Amino acid sequence: MKGLDLTRPAKALAKNKYVLFVLALGLFLLLLPRSSPGTAAPATGPPEGQGAPLEASGIPLDTESERLAALLADIRGVGAEAEVLLSRQGAVVVCAGADNPAVRLNVTNAVSAYTGLGSDKIIVMQKKQEVLQNG
Repeated sequence: MKGLDLTRPAKALAKNKYVLFVLALGLFLLLLPRSSPGTAAPATGPPEGQGAPLEASGIPLDTESERLAALLADIRGVGAEAEVLLSRQGAVVVCAGADNPAVRLNVTNAVSAYTGLGSDKIIVMQKKQEVLQNG
């Protein structure tokens, strides 16, 4: 009976040891747990001030609403006073220029960029006209 010749596989392993090492390391990294149980995963999203999600900013929503309203009032066509109501589920903006589609789009894009909300969660509505009474 002839014995097994292991010199051939040994030479092949020696020749490709770095490739095998990289593959083994990759498999090991894939098997590592992503987060330990009981710890919350860190919030992901854009950095603070660059469209950070509302829940990650740490600033009260009332303060954010006021800041956003002041910013929106500076957009051409919005009007002098814009009102903003923010929640973690969406945003409502009431402004004088909301009847213009371009203004609506600009407001929606600005709110989306600031809050991280999708455009389907942002409503832009026309502000009612105040009737002046003389007399």
